[in-house]
Amino acid sequence: MIRRHIIFHGHVQGVGFRYRSAMMANELGLTGWVQNLYDGTVEMEVQGKSLLISRLIRELQNDRYIEITDMECEAMPLKEHEGRFRY
Repeated sequence: MIRRHIIFHGHVQGVGFRYRSAMMANELGLTGWVQNLYDGTVEMEVQGKSLLISRLIRELQNDRYIEITDMECEAMPLKEHEGRFRY
């Protein structure tokens, strides 16, 4: 299990990014949250198996409406009692 803090840059607001992230993350059994930031980026904290987090990001990158141009990613401590992914 790992936890990552990620800032997504690009065309990531107004394209269903948060909704799609939450739907896919919950289907994959990941926990965390996602929110829009005032500068046009999207911030996410996501926790789960590394392979599943990679799959979530890959699916977001392959979405026809979302255009991720850059990501800032850093490791974080795990949160033990987080129940689901929310937006």
